[in-house]
This record gives sequence, structure tokens and C-alpha cells, in this order.
Amino acid sequence: MKNPMLQAASLLLEKLFLFSNFKLFSSGAPSEDKASNRSYDINSFHRGDVLEVPRFHLTHYGIYLGDNRVAHMMPDILLVLTADKGLTQTVVSNKRLILGVVSRVASIRVDTVEDFAYGAEILVNHLDDTLERKALPNQEVAERAEERLGFTTYSLLWNNCEHFVTYCRFGTAISPQADKFCETLKIIIRDQRSILASAVLGLASIVYLGLTSYTALPAIFIPVCLWLAG
Repeated sequence: MKNPMLQAASLLLEKLFLFSNFKLFSSGAPSEDKASNRSYDINSFHRGDVLEVPRFHLTHYGIYLGDNRVAHMMPDILLVLTADKGLTQTVVSNKRLILGVVSRVASIRVDTVEDFAYGAEILVNHLDDTLERKALPNQEVAERAEERLGFTTYSLLWNNCEHFVTYCRFGTAISPQADKFCETLKIIIRDQRSILASAVLGLASIVYLGLTSYTALPAIFIPVCLWLAG
């Protein structure tokens, strides 16, 4: 049985990861004109290649299956609202994506290169260089991706699109993006100034809102937790 405290901590980390990479005052995706005007040379892609595009201040990944088809993991709230494939197979909007992340629901789906990239530049097999790992044969990579098609749970930290493609490409599911976020958070926690800042904010909330359980407990609990973690 999973520890409720660990589950809560994991959920909090995921939400921090989402908001730390989310542009509050922008759509987060290229404009419709840019998406519709950009063309891609699909003849330069090979079955089993990892395609990589910037999206939402994160990098989105997919596996090229050939014939202008890309398998990729996409969070989508519609998956729990309807079984109509005519609706769920349409291009996932940013609102659907964000709500899917929060709801932890996704699918490994197949889209065209244009719908996958949504107007962004595409890098091919860039992970091979950044991770310095030996890739599996391209045909095996594509077959592993096809075996995973369908509904899946989603987690920004433990099961995202990068986990999917690294599992297919290298045989091990890892996410350097999530690892980098956790390392950054660890540095912040270990910084003694974080303890002081949380204590000052806690005291300020007590002064401003009054001494109540919902102001006093966080004012004590958060600095103590940061001190113990540091």
C-alpha cells in the first residue's frame, strides 16, 4: 500500500513542475497561422526516429512510425469525459492538455507530423546525443511504440512523453526534464534562506490574517520541514 504522505508530496511536486514551466499570460503554443503555414520534409524522417519539439516551455517527444504518423503521449481531459473517438482524436488544445495533466489521464496516440509539431521546429534523434546512450534498432523502437498505443495514466514526474520515448528508444524510461526540475527543487530546499523566507512569510500571514490554525500550522510546519529536509 502506498504511503499517503509520499503520494501527497509527489502530487505537489508535479503541480510545481507544471506551473514552473507554464506561461501564465500566453497560450503556450504556436499561433494557428504558424501551425498551418509550416511544412515538414517527412522524407527525412525514418521509422523509429525520435522527434522532438518545444511545447509549453517543455520539450515534447514522439516516435515516428512512417507514412506521416507520429506516436506520442498526450494528456487529454476528454478521455475521461467521452468515448467518442471522433472527439478525442482531434488535435489536443492547450486547455485539454492542462486539464489532462491535472487529472493524470493521457493516451499514446498517433497524429500526423504537422499536428504533432504544431508549427514548431523538429529535432531528430537529439536525445541520442544528449543522453549519450546507444539506441535500439529503429524497427524495434517503432514496434515498442506501437505496442503502447492507447489509454495510460499520466505523471509529469514519473510517466510523461519523455519516459515513453526513452523506453522505446533505449529500453529504459527516464526523463531528464523531470530530473532537472527535482534537482533544482532540491537546491532551493537545501538553501537556508528558504527556511528564513518561509518563516517570515508565515509570521506575516499571522500578523495579517490573525492567529488561526490555518495560519499558525503552515507557519511552523513549512520551515520545520525545510530545515529537516536541508
